Amino acid sequence: QVQLVESGGGLVQSGGSLRLSCAATGFTFSTYPMAWYRQAPGLERELVARSTSATGRTVYTDMVRGRFTISRDNARRTLYLQMNNLTPDDTAVYYCNAGGCAGSVCWPEYWGQGTQVTVSS
Repeated sequence: QVQLVESGGGLVQSGGSLRLSCAATGFTFSTYPMAWYRQAPGLERELVARSTSATGRTVYTDMVRGRFTISRDNARRTLYLQMNNLTPDDTAVYYCNAGGCAGSVCWPEYWGQGTQVTVSS
C-alpha cells in the first residue's frame, strides 16, 4: 500500500524557516520523481519543486527559487523541502507528490494528505 506522509508544517513568522518531510512507503522510492506542490485558498494547486530520480536534477517555480531547497534521502525513503525566508504568500497546504510523467516516461502518481504552512506578517 502506497503512503506519503508529510510532516513539518506549522505557523511561522515572515522571514522564518520550516523544513517539510515526506515519508514514503509502498513503492520503489529511489526510482520515482518526487515533488512538492502547494495550494492556497481559492487557488489551484501549483508545483513548488521537483526532484528527478535518475539524474538528481531539481526544478523550482520562480516564486521559491533561491529560498526553498528540495532534497531526497533514498536510503530513508524521505523527501524534504527546506523553506527559508518565508513570506505570507507562501501560506498554503503543501503536498508531497510521487510519480507522474517526465518527458515520455510516466510512473503511477501518488499524493500525500498535505501539511498546512501558515506564515504570519
